[in-house]
Amino acid sequence: MSFKKFFNIVLFATLISISFKVEAQQFIYSTKFKSYNTEQKKFNKAIEEARIELEKIEAAKKAKEAAILAKKMAFLNENWTNKQFFAYDRKTIKEPFHLEFDTLNYSSPIDKDKVVTSRFGWRKGRAHNGIDIDLVKGDSVRAILPGKVRYVKWHGGHGRTVVVRHDNGLETVYAHLTKQLVKENQEVKQGEVLGTGGITGNARGSHLHLEVRYKGQPINPEYLFDFSDTNEIRSQDLWVSRKYTNPVNFSSRRKPKITVHNSEEEAKNASKIQKKIYRIRRGDTLSKIAYRNNMSITQICKLNKISRNKTLRIGQKLVLIE
Repeated sequence: MSFKKFFNIVLFATLISISFKVEAQQFIYSTKFKSYNTEQKKFNKAIEEARIELEKIEAAKKAKEAAILAKKMAFLNENWTNKQFFAYDRKTIKEPFHLEFDTLNYSSPIDKDKVVTSRFGWRKGRAHNGIDIDLVKGDSVRAILPGKVRYVKWHGGHGRTVVVRHDNGLETVYAHLTKQLVKENQEVKQGEVLGTGGITGNARGSHLHLEVRYKGQPINPEYLFDFSDTNEIRSQDLWVSRKYTNPVNFSSRRKPKITVHNSEEEAKNASKIQKKIYRIRRGDTLSKIAYRNNMSITQICKLNKISRNKTLRIGQKLVLIE
């Protein structure tokens, strides 16, 4: 074989080999590109699905916020009046009812240590629907929660009074003021000065009479707020039972035992009166029995259908609340 012929054969074989390698590489690149393309499409699809899901979550969040805002506005505007102290018909309230707070703390209504001189409960044969906090005439009185001023007037035994409506259905009442420093329909911040304390109305000594009401229904303020130095709201989400809306269940002279209801079922169970029988012993008086059993004398009299002046006999049975 001549050299030229051999060279041509080798050249031909080399070209075939190179062509095969090129085609093989093109095939590999093509396969990789298709695979990359497929993965890229899957990735883009996942990104799009995530975007749509985020939009749904954002829309649901906005809808929830809008619903909460609408509920708050409904509470603020319901039965709004500047003319009357009582804006609601309390007979429409169904117990237990639900309350929510946006914050864990309230602002102290006064600038010094809170000394409660009289509590929510039965006092001298009448309902005391709030708590009395000691102060000096002229001391600043502040809003414990943000809200809108509904009522700024003289109200009978309350004297100069300010009522603030809050966006969870509550109203707070500040009574016996010397000066009212806010106007009706004015929005106030938590801790903002409403007036100055005093002794107007039926007040013996200067103090702040503070009431908390839900749609007109009084609530024991100490059920919702801890009146120690912590200024804590007892729970951001709670239920209020009949037990904590009726002053006859408490004595205005004693600090109440508080159990917060975190569910409707708990509140309903608390509304069921658990009774026990007590047998009169030597030396017993209605006052002593009431004190030992964390009850009021009026409560014992109503349960047993007796008068406060009833003569107690040793061995006589009384119905009490556990």
